[in-house]
Amino acid sequence: MTAARRHTLPLDVHLLLRRDGERGPEVLLSRRAGPVYATGMWHLPSGHLEAEEDFVEAVIREAREETGILIDTPDVRAAVTVHHRPPLGSSSRLGVFFEVRRWSGLPRIMEPDRCDGMGWYALDALPAPMVAYCRAGLDAYGAGLPAAVHFQRAGDPVDHRDGEPGPGRTEFLAGPAAADANRPPPHEGSR
Repeated sequence: MTAARRHTLPLDVHLLLRRDGERGPEVLLSRRAGPVYATGMWHLPSGHLEAEEDFVEAVIREAREETGILIDTPDVRAAVTVHHRPPLGSSSRLGVFFEVRRWSGLPRIMEPDRCDGMGWYALDALPAPMVAYCRAGLDAYGAGLPAAVHFQRAGDPVDHRDGEPGPGRTEFLAGPAAADANRPPPHEGSR
């Protein structure tokens, strides 16, 4: 029997920098610019995991590089994981969204060749156009769900569009607590 080739995929980290606004929770978004994927669309500050760093180190690094803010490791909380396949030219990827509610510094555009706008937006009033993959993570986060599968098909739009086929490609997944609130606690020593 021949051994099957293992599937490998890129890991993206997304910063859910959250503050309390007049209308409720707000998140910091940036508008992509230049020769990057989804230029002109809104997205969370994000980036790829680099060799020899863990994903918490990656989101702290990306926050500093893209927004100029400083984050302490204990202030990073796991929020949502999204398994995503884009509509154009690549295989799937895994996006891990991290919530941060405490930081130092004022967010500002640090990479003007990749970002031409930045602002705070209420979770119930997100701007358009927004990258559909990012919107899937924000929708799961807003619903209090820990994960989503967002597999787009060839021809789907890159941006989130209400009422069009692309947005319907998201499947939200409940976590263990939501699935079975009466489940007994794990045995000591179990993971």
